[in-house]
Amino acid sequence: MRKFLLFLAGLAAALVILAMIGPMALLALGAWLLYLIFKQFMKSDSVGGKIGWVVLGLIVLSITFANGYAVIGLGAAIILYLVIKNWNKDDSVIDAASDDPFTNFERQWADLNK
Repeated sequence: MRKFLLFLAGLAAALVILAMIGPMALLALGAWLLYLIFKQFMKSDSVGGKIGWVVLGLIVLSITFANGYAVIGLGAAIILYLVIKNWNKDDSVIDAASDDPFTNFERQWADLNK
């Protein structure tokens, strides 16, 4: 049952990522352009150049904020990563010191399946 729920969560996350791939790409492009504009702003010596870089930076910032809902895709990517990470995790904890016959049966069955 655990693997089925993980599969459903992974499938839903993958579909969200596929739906948000365009906005996520534009968000990354906008962040990269903002970085480049900031570097050019810091290099500029003239007041007119700095004003031009600020205006261009505000235009790119508005385009970047327009793709702000791409954060949903980033959240889905994190969920997909956690699903893949927990896929083969064994959640059955068997106490070897217990005298419970059902626990002993589970331990012996796990030893036979190895």
